[in-house]
Amino acid sequence: MKKIIVGILTFLSLFSIHTSTFAYSYGNPNEEKIAEAYKEMAIKLDENPPNYKAAKEIYSTVQEEIDQHMGSAPSKAIEKAFEKEDKELLLTDMQSILALNIGRRLENVEQKFTDYDTSKRLLAKAFATYEALSPLVAAKDKALDTKMRDEFNKALEAMGNPGLFGVGQKEANKDAFVASKKIILDELKKEFHIKDYKVGHFDEKSESTEAAEKTEWTDLSSLKNWLPIIVIVALLVALITYAIRRRR
Repeated sequence: MKKIIVGILTFLSLFSIHTSTFAYSYGNPNEEKIAEAYKEMAIKLDENPPNYKAAKEIYSTVQEEIDQHMGSAPSKAIEKAFEKEDKELLLTDMQSILALNIGRRLENVEQKFTDYDTSKRLLAKAFATYEALSPLVAAKDKALDTKMRDEFNKALEAMGNPGLFGVGQKEANKDAFVASKKIILDELKKEFHIKDYKVGHFDEKSESTEAAEKTEWTDLSSLKNWLPIIVIVALLVALITYAIRRRR
């Protein structure tokens, strides 16, 4: 009997570990690491003389994430700017990276639009990234900055609200989200000289392809991702049934 109990506990443990892998974390939704790195780099580069060494160390903390989602070209451009010790070029390239990151986040929101919790976190990260660019936009055109913020608010409203047990439920409107997304990205494209969001300003592989590769394993709508859970539950039921029969 002890062996059966141990077996049940083992499978319960395996089940818990396995299901926890699906709790994909996007970190603090009100922060975006790349945007935070940009702000820290700007502070170091604003020193007199510019502290390129410290700025480069800060960039290294987000380089892996940038390379993973945007390919190696952005980091190569940043490296060249560091070699030239060109402060303005560094800031300009980082601003382009932030704009591309907003595009990446909004693209992922559209792809995961029916997953309210995930989409809301991703939208928050996109807005947190825009917050880092907002002072630049506002300095040139305050009305545009207000417009951008309004469109982020409209995008959030378009996501609706599943409510709690139906209370406060609001139907989502994907078309309205897509319209706000287009306005945001079109304005960023003009302001920060983005050539193409699909392949990126730095000419790398499609973000939609990257997103699909990275998030496929977290998609519980796919039957293959449910199979390990189904197998574990089936084995657990079999062990419990066997234990009950033995006691009889």
